[in-house]
Amino acid sequence: MMDWTDRHCRYFHRLLSRHALLYTEMVTTGALVHGDVARHLRFNAEEHPVALQLGGSEPADLAHCAQLGEQWGYDEINLNCGCPSERVQRGAFGACLMAEPQLVADCVKAMVDVVDVPVTVKHRIGIDKTESYEFVRDFVGAVSEAGCQTFIVHARNAWLQGLSPKENREVPPLRYELVYRLKREFPALVIVINGGITTGEQVAAQLRELDGVMVGREAYHNPWWLASWDEGFFDAAPAGQTRESVESQMVDYMARQAVEHGTPWPSIARHMLGLRHGLPGSRRWRQVWSDHKLKTLHPREVMALAHAPAWASEVGTSRPVTDLAHA
Repeated sequence: MMDWTDRHCRYFHRLLSRHALLYTEMVTTGALVHGDVARHLRFNAEEHPVALQLGGSEPADLAHCAQLGEQWGYDEINLNCGCPSERVQRGAFGACLMAEPQLVADCVKAMVDVVDVPVTVKHRIGIDKTESYEFVRDFVGAVSEAGCQTFIVHARNAWLQGLSPKENREVPPLRYELVYRLKREFPALVIVINGGITTGEQVAAQLRELDGVMVGREAYHNPWWLASWDEGFFDAAPAGQTRESVESQMVDYMARQAVEHGTPWPSIARHMLGLRHGLPGSRRWRQVWSDHKLKTLHPREVMALAHAPAWASEVGTSRPVTDLAHA
């Protein structure tokens, strides 16, 4: 989810569900040790609960970055041991770390020793063509002894050679039964499953076996699904939003971000393009919000154009259309 689940995306998703735990995109230790900490760690207070996902393999650097995450107010620190991309492998972290469970344990212990918030690990069920349950069992066993109590398990192997990250989400077979077996063998641990889950029915089925479900791309591309989660999975009142109210709040947010941080609205609007997924007129609505020729307009005017009758869009940004935004 690199370059996807930034703070603007998370603000949008929080409007849809008050209770889902949100995760940042992976932030490398190098970016925090040598880069602009505020740019990488700044988030909106409305995002809570929110977890900071780190990528790295040096215990001291991870401990330092975990402390930064806690100081900035994150509710959880997550170590990514699941990303299979070659760029991540060149940095000696991500899924390739599963081959070194003791190093991961050392990294976890270094973080656990310096922060009070939970330290969790996201990983695969195996790497390359190694499909033995014992491999992932021994990984979880070693890392749990270092103080990790929550494991988020993508139920596919990561093939470190020959597959793109996209293919790594599709080609290696899903093997949910290995994740269920982990829960049976480690009943005291929190085991969360990830991979191939796209419907509420599938989530409910997984929750009968496990402690939680992580959803990535389906939540991004079909975000309105999140609006059903509070009532369906948290036994809580729904957020009570409509698509239109969410869009309007995002427009207000875009305006604030422009004033406070100079953020252009298209870099925020891109995250909500799936909001009207499956509805009549959704294609034209997406086209308006994706039209960079409109980037000089106030986002409230863009929203008016997106909801104007199809014939009205032909007049572009003439006064009769834009005035509608200020009625």
